[in-house]
Amino acid sequence: MAGQSKRRMSVEQPLWQALTYFRVLTLAYAVAQFVPRHGDVARPALGWAYFAVLALWTAFTFRRVASAERCTYRFLAADIGLTLTGILLTIPVETPERIDDGASTLPSIWAAGSVLGFAIKGGWRWGAASSAAVGLSNIVQRGEVVQDNFHNIVLLMVASTAIGYIVEVARTSERALARALQIEAATRERERLARDIHDSVLQVLALVQRRGAAIGGEAKELGRLAGEQEAALRALVTGATLPAQRTAPPPERSAVPGGGAGARAGAADGGPGEEDATTSLRLLLLAMGGPSVSVAEPGSPVSLRTDAAQELAAAVGAALDNVRAHVGPEAQAWVLLEEEPDGTVVVTVRDDGPGIPRGRLAAAEAEGRLGVAQSIRGRLRDLGGTAEWVSTPGQGTEVELRLPAPHG
Repeated sequence: MAGQSKRRMSVEQPLWQALTYFRVLTLAYAVAQFVPRHGDVARPALGWAYFAVLALWTAFTFRRVASAERCTYRFLAADIGLTLTGILLTIPVETPERIDDGASTLPSIWAAGSVLGFAIKGGWRWGAASSAAVGLSNIVQRGEVVQDNFHNIVLLMVASTAIGYIVEVARTSERALARALQIEAATRERERLARDIHDSVLQVLALVQRRGAAIGGEAKELGRLAGEQEAALRALVTGATLPAQRTAPPPERSAVPGGGAGARAGAADGGPGEEDATTSLRLLLLAMGGPSVSVAEPGSPVSLRTDAAQELAAAVGAALDNVRAHVGPEAQAWVLLEEEPDGTVVVTVRDDGPGIPRGRLAAAEAEGRLGVAQSIRGRLRDLGGTAEWVSTPGQGTEVELRLPAPHG
């Protein structure tokens, strides 16, 4: 809240300072106008009494007008009340003849200071409302609407609404600037943390991966897990939203095609307000890379609606889990991400396994094993896309996931 006050002060402070001196100068002008004609008015003592009150009010509120926090709406209401009182007091102070001749009101242009205070404080709506109140009191004082009176009212209303609108635009721009500075600061902090993590944690994980692969046995499995964690952490520090942590599949799921952790990734994240958000599919897929999974992606980001990106990434994760479950934990897999000229997103998952026998997928679905039918093909179908398998015995399996534009 303190930061917000400072930001408002930075926009409004020059205007408040200008208004402070404007009130002093216009008071001097109003008094200077009254001095030569005080002998011709009906009640000069009443006029001088008003100017005495006006001078004391201006002096005692000098510092208050210079501060946005102190210049409250209650104070501005009292200020414009003094203005309206002075305008209506012109009726008993001046003679009817002088009023008909167009004699100025007692506060004269000092009244504009009250209106401008509302415009700076509350924007153009408050400026328009306060100028309308001053204009109405001028019409009551004059007894009719004449050309010079109407001209002054319109001029005051235009000036107050214009200044109020400029203040609102300036506040909006400064809030946007403050938000941009916050994002920049957060980005710099993320980059600093990424450098620290790279110099410490990532290097340690990479060392564990290499040493584990060299030692073999249980250490090799530990090295593989360290490699996966390294890839996931590297994606995290670059801003990726991980669909799931893909570790070795539990035994009870290894027999189910597509039943790995990736199959459920992102399926329950579609909270309110996420329909219009976008996520980089490229980063989601990079998070799945590791010692046995190579990810190739285009140089430019491929952004999808968040729920569509998470579902497509989950389908890719399920395909990789199938490779691990049916080919083996040491099987190599390749993931290729492409975006065609018409906007269609194509993700291809290929492995070096023995391939899938003809009719095996249909038989697995008939047996109630719905990993392929639901975790992969079902997700693509819900998104309006397709999933196709190409498998040649002895030459591995290739899964092509296509999501045409518009995505999701």
